[in-house]
Amino acid sequence: MPKISIIIPILNVYPYLAECLDSVVNQTFTDIEIFCIDAGSTDGSLEIEQAYAQKDPRITILEDT
Repeated sequence: MPKISIIIPILNVYPYLAECLDSVVNQTFTDIEIFCIDAGSTDGSLEIEQAYAQKDPRITILEDT
């Protein structure tokens, strides 16, 4: 079990999401799990989340539809 859980609430933040996820996945402390909670984004945020989740197994996407 990871030592730290990071929860990122997401709703239509396409312009900022890549910068946010880059910051989290590039931390020097790597024993983390990352939960992206998407609240029904309609601006392409979900596609960014999915791309990051494919590259990093620490990312889990939870969709609130």
